Amino acid sequence: MTVSHSMYSADGKAHLKIVVVGLLCATVVAAVGVFAHNSGIDLGTAPLVKAGSAKVVGGNLPAIR
Repeated sequence: MTVSHSMYSADGKAHLKIVVVGLLCATVVAAVGVFAHNSGIDLGTAPLVKAGSAKVVGGNLPAIR
């Protein structure tokens, strides 16, 4: 297996660019995690149905959006 040694011979600017891009990506992932709202999901009130038997579910079921 041959290993590319381009990172060893890269200058400081290249290393800085890689660190900056990594930090930006981590910031975007963290921001998406912070601002993701899933308060509309209520899994505790969904009707439970066992597999293998036919069931009829009625009532006010939540809409999938």
